Amino acid sequence: MLSEQNIREILSGLQEPFLHKSLGELEAIEEIKIKEEKDHVSVKILIAKTGTAEQLQLQTLIVSRLKEAGAATVGIRFSELPESVLSQYRQAIQEDDKGLLSPESKTTFIAIASGKGGVGKSTVSVNLAISLARLGKKVGLIDADIYGFSVPDMMGITTRPVVRGEKIIPVDRFGVKVISMGFFVEDNSPIIWRGPMLGKMLNSFFNEVEWGEIDYLLLDLPPGTGDVALDVHTMLPACKEIVVTTPHPTAAFVAARAGAMALRTEHEILGVIENMAYFESKLTGEKEYVFGQGGGEKLADELRTTVLGQLPLAQPDWNEDDFAPSVYDADHKLGKIYGDIAQKVVNTLEGK
Repeated sequence: MLSEQNIREILSGLQEPFLHKSLGELEAIEEIKIKEEKDHVSVKILIAKTGTAEQLQLQTLIVSRLKEAGAATVGIRFSELPESVLSQYRQAIQEDDKGLLSPESKTTFIAIASGKGGVGKSTVSVNLAISLARLGKKVGLIDADIYGFSVPDMMGITTRPVVRGEKIIPVDRFGVKVISMGFFVEDNSPIIWRGPMLGKMLNSFFNEVEWGEIDYLLLDLPPGTGDVALDVHTMLPACKEIVVTTPHPTAAFVAARAGAMALRTEHEILGVIENMAYFESKLTGEKEYVFGQGGGEKLADELRTTVLGQLPLAQPDWNEDDFAPSVYDADHKLGKIYGDIAQKVVNTLEGK
């Protein structure tokens, strides 16, 4: 059975989510109780702010660590750190409260854009977000395609966000925090809104969602250069952008408009992803260029950027027990391509 010393050693190295100091350093493990006959451990932990998404994440981590060490059941209570401790780190707490859009935010925004619908932009957004999470990054995904939201269905999300206090807690799936208009409508109803209302919803996604600490926030934009895309370019002056196209010359021609809009608003284009680049026969291995060739390279040349990757026509392997119809496993052929693209993005943005 675990001893109090064992438990303290296991928990001391965990980080308090707001002050970014270890629980041991903050003397935040206030109480440990053990019921040996039931292998039950209960602990009381002090943190800077209770009732938050960060508290839930820490709670999950503590339960996981203690059960791995031998506890059958775990009980946790949270209270706030004393003012004498908080006052030493007040500035850190205030910086956390400034949100994603503050100048102090360390989150990198990546908009996934396309000139037209049907090129697989949302599929790219979902799989790129998951691939970044597989690299150990803290990732969020906003389904900003408010009229054509599809991310929850693609990722197999069956739950909805909860509201805690004045904040919306995003749904976590495959290590990605997700928010979508699809969570707030009933029975796949159409959205009949004018531009200003769309802007308000997008602003809510940035300011009213409890994102916590995020390295990369991806935005699945609507196709084209309409109101939502314009709002994103206005709200996020430092946003990066990836443009998705198919090899067809017309698709690339139309996608160039989305890229041109990014350049005019001084958004950095990270690169082009060419989706549906070819079909590869499982029987012969022969490649058929169903939608032609060269569209991705031509678009990249026009936008003075590079092709990050070419994705063939394929379908994920479906798992009926954990259904996510558009998510490729890490060891799937396309999953590996997405992994390579994600690594290129990280190398570009982090200078590796």
